[in-house]
Order: sequence, then C-alpha cells, then structure tokens
Amino acid sequence: MIRGKFIKAVLLLLMLVLLVSCGKDISEGTLNQDRTAGSHSGKTTDSRELKEPIEVTKEISISAIGDMLIHNSVYNDAKVNQGYDFKPMLERVKPFLSDATISIANQETMIGGVELGLSSYPTFNSPTEVGDALKWAGIDVVSLANNHTLDRGEEAIQRAIKHWETIDMMYTGSYKDSQDRDQLRIYETEEGISVAFLSYTYGTNGIPVPVGRDYLVNLIDQELMAQDIQNAKEKADVVILSLHFGNEYERMPNQLQKDLVQFVADQGAYVVLGHHPHVLQPIDWVTGENGNRTLVVYSLGNFLSGQDEFYRQIGGVFKFYISKTSKGGEQEVKVHSPEFLPTYVKYSNWRDYEVIPMYQLTNQELPNAQKHYEEIKEHMSTWVPDLKFMEE
Repeated sequence: MIRGKFIKAVLLLLMLVLLVSCGKDISEGTLNQDRTAGSHSGKTTDSRELKEPIEVTKEISISAIGDMLIHNSVYNDAKVNQGYDFKPMLERVKPFLSDATISIANQETMIGGVELGLSSYPTFNSPTEVGDALKWAGIDVVSLANNHTLDRGEEAIQRAIKHWETIDMMYTGSYKDSQDRDQLRIYETEEGISVAFLSYTYGTNGIPVPVGRDYLVNLIDQELMAQDIQNAKEKADVVILSLHFGNEYERMPNQLQKDLVQFVADQGAYVVLGHHPHVLQPIDWVTGENGNRTLVVYSLGNFLSGQDEFYRQIGGVFKFYISKTSKGGEQEVKVHSPEFLPTYVKYSNWRDYEVIPMYQLTNQELPNAQKHYEEIKEHMSTWVPDLKFMEE
C-alpha cells in the first residue's frame, strides 16, 4: 500500500516537471508572433556559390615550306623505271613536315603531268609524282597562286587540280571554275580549331588571265583580299595568307611587301607566308590597326629547286602554334611560338638532289657548314631575336 502511494507520488512529480518544461517551451516559442514557415529557430537558407567556368585550351601546330620549283635537272634526277620518284629527295625533312597538325607547301610549278609534256624554265610543267611525294612527306595543303601558274595554260591547271583532288590534297590560289573559287578552303582539325588558307600572286609573268576565267589564279588585289579575309574570319578560327611577292634574290623585304603585310594585318589576318624571292627573308611580328599581332615570314626561299647559287639553295620549314582557349562561352585564339628549320638543297653534277636540315650538314656536304648555318640563323631572327631553331 505504502509502495503504491510512493510510486504514484513519483509519477505525479514527473508529470509536474514535464508540464513546467513544456510551458517554458511554449512561452519562449510565442515571443515572436510574426514567425513564418521559413523562420524557424536555427534554420538557415543554403546559398550555393556559382562555380568558376572551366577553362579549356586546345592547340595545333602548322608547318610551312617554300618554293617547290621543279627544274628539268630535278625531275630528270627523279626518273625511275615506272615514272618519277621524288621521295628520296625529301626523306631527311619528312619528320619535320609529318609531325605538324597541318603542313603547307608553295607548289610553284603546275603538275600537269607527262601527257602534257614536261618542261622547265621559263614555262614549267612538272610530273604529277611531285604531288605524291609531298603527300607522302606530310604536306596537307598546297598554294598554287604564283607567277608560273599560267605557264602552260588552263590545261595544265586543270590536269594538276585533277591530280590534287585524286590524292585528297587541299589546294588554294588556283581553281577549276568559279564555284571552286568561291569554296573557301578551311581545314577542320580534330582539336576543334579551324584554319582558312588564302593565296595570291603579284602577277603571271606577263601571261594574261583569260577573260572570264579569273578563277584560274588569284591576283593580289586589296579589295578582293579584304573581302576574302573578312569572309574567312567569319567562318574559321584562323586566317593564313600565302603571298607571292617581292623582288627575286633579295634577302630583305622591300617596302611594297611591308605595306601589303601591314594591310592584311589591318584586315585581321593571323599569319602571312611569303614566296617568290627564292631566297630566305626574315620572320617578324606586325601589329594590325586593332592591336592584333600578325606573324609573317617574308620569304621561305626555295625548298626544292635546280637553282645553283648558294642562297638559292637554302630554304626551310617554318613552324608555329595556334591555341584556342574556351571559358564561359568566350574564346581566345592565339598564334605563338614560331620556330624555324633552315634547309639546304644538296646535289652533285645536277644529280642526287636532297633536301637536308642545315644543322645536320657535314663539312663534306657543305664546306664550313656550321658557319653558314649560324649565319642563316642570325638572318632569320633579325626581328625576332628569341626565334627558336629546330634541331631534333
């Protein structure tokens, strides 16, 4: 009996404690009559910080070579039982062409083939196998606008283009018809960087362009070039121009060359590849009117030819890089890090033609080879002192 009363007393005491506690909670909870569903004590609203846009950079490399000027001594040396083989002549420079994302050559002679009749200076026509050798060596694009484009007339051009198409080689500067000319040459890379190639020449050695067939060769015309560059800028990330200009055998650019490069820089061209002097002219950066920087090599010299004066035997591989950075819907494209590989056309008694990187030359192949190599390096870096030279 006493035990039961004790238990009841304990239970009653516990109930009183609970009631006091609850009353306190309710009293405290009614202090703020304006509390809303979102204002519970201790509740915080999460505000997630916006993530920084991811920056992605892609990069490609481009290599360019100068004049493929195929004299009769060169194609005679390439004669084999079944046609012509120019590949051995390019064997030692192939690694420097095939390792670039895109490689471009100035094909100065039309490869109209043997059916049209091969010919040398002053009106050239070359074997189609020249194109095969370039393709084998790693060339992806050929520039065809030069002073020898019309040497053998429209037939040579049409035959050459047919072969370029057969071997899937992009060509620019000379076309099979007006529709072909209107088709902008844009190289789409796997890295997602697109490159447009344009090509123009100062003239065609006095041979008139057939009336109504101006598509056969692009002549330097500032109005036309400005339109082409603008069109290319709208459709490609980078615009590269091949310009056939300057004075033959002069090792420095003239004022007309500089003025034309300034003009295309003002239009927004990214790179200018110069041809025609048949000797090397230096590399430079030119600032356009909008503050853009245009990379130019005023002349890439002869890459493979039958010319026999020392400086006319020297050419090179011009290499540079293009990066494309994407961040938050914005893109920035830059041309940077130019490099150069001087080359030398070695031959003996108009035979055994071979293009050799100058840094690999021995004194047996070229007397005082190292001295000549250093002189060419100094010449090409006249305006770009930090120019890198490829030696591996």
